Amino acid sequence: MEKILETIEIETGKNPTAAVIWMHGLGADGNDFVPIVNELDLSGTPPTRFVFPHAPKRPVTINNGFVMRAWYDISLGDLEGNPRRADAAGVRESQEQIHALIAREMKRGVAAGRIVLAGFSQGGAIALHTGLRYPEKLAGIMALSTYLPLAESLALEAAAANKATPVFMAHGTFDPVVPLVMGAGSMTFLAGLGYRVEWKQYPMQHSVCPEEIEDVGAWLRRVLR
Repeated sequence: MEKILETIEIETGKNPTAAVIWMHGLGADGNDFVPIVNELDLSGTPPTRFVFPHAPKRPVTINNGFVMRAWYDISLGDLEGNPRRADAAGVRESQEQIHALIAREMKRGVAAGRIVLAGFSQGGAIALHTGLRYPEKLAGIMALSTYLPLAESLALEAAAANKATPVFMAHGTFDPVVPLVMGAGSMTFLAGLGYRVEWKQYPMQHSVCPEEIEDVGAWLRRVLR
């Protein structure tokens, strides 16, 4: 059995009955979004465990092969609207690692239907890829400043259990890393397949902003209540 990823965990109360597994972006680690938990208004939600995994370290082509934490390898072509060049093996390896984290939450008493997969940038890509294919219904999928990788295989691999699962996507209009057109294109693609996508965009670059954090909190309150 593959070793489970190292994680940082924050619980909003004792004996959590809900969980948010939140994946960081390229070159960051699980600490990246820890501070946001205290900024979210989660009033009315059950005790929730936030799980922030550290991605494995691997050489990254877009950064001249430098070894860093990454959910999959990425090249400039991937960010120029050519998703077929995505590192399919890396994406699917990360998918299995997130499956293992979901399984651990379920062993700890959190039902799949009370688990949200979330992520920023590369982490958001893994949240989308994994969540839409997961065989049991999840509470929701949140993807920030990102896009859908391996989109061409989704129709064949999508899980019926998550066809109606709420999806929250948000993007900065001035994002120089993952262009807005990639995020919006993925949203349009998913909507065309019948997914319930809530889309937000903000006047920011490849980051998060206070208005977005407020919207994330509101969405989490809806899907976790």
